[in-house]
Amino acid sequence: MKNILIINAHQKWDGMSEGKLNDLFQDQIVSHFEDRNFTIKTTKIENGYDIDSEVDKHDWADLVITQTPVFWFNTPWIHKKYIDEVFTKAWSQQKLLINDGRLLEDKSKQYGSGGISQEKKYMLSTTWNAPEEAFNNPSQDLFEGKSADEALINLSANYKFCGFEILDGFHSYNVVKEPQIEKDIEILRARLDILTMN
Repeated sequence: MKNILIINAHQKWDGMSEGKLNDLFQDQIVSHFEDRNFTIKTTKIENGYDIDSEVDKHDWADLVITQTPVFWFNTPWIHKKYIDEVFTKAWSQQKLLINDGRLLEDKSKQYGSGGISQEKKYMLSTTWNAPEEAFNNPSQDLFEGKSADEALINLSANYKFCGFEILDGFHSYNVVKEPQIEKDIEILRARLDILTMN
């Protein structure tokens, strides 16, 4: 694992969400990998992007990390647009995936097995207003025991569909009501240390 792509999916909402925390976590990720002589490319979606270049970045990367806030239980809408544009172009260019995996002549081939990116890895790094106790707890009504990664399976499924290995994510919780940023930075660094040891 030498090449790292970091996608910052933050979308600014004046007076509500300026993006400073996601920028901070992105900077932590970049400096971690730079200090260990990895090659890094970044994309900040709200600054604009070239679709073909983003396909090439995904094709080049060994590890893709999406740094994003969670707005209404998903990423900002500009990230969905990015995913639609980049993955559709990748499919048309036969990069990352060839098809959905199914074959009329072989019914054992499963939907979602047409990816060609088996050597690649994907990780989510998110910021939530939800408290940590809302997850992994069956007594919580909203997520019903799901982890933060499971609550955002729609994001990792795009990459799994292409053959990426999905890694456990990093999640910063309760960032509006009770932020614990220094503690979260320590957790993120420990998570990244594990990645660079593997």
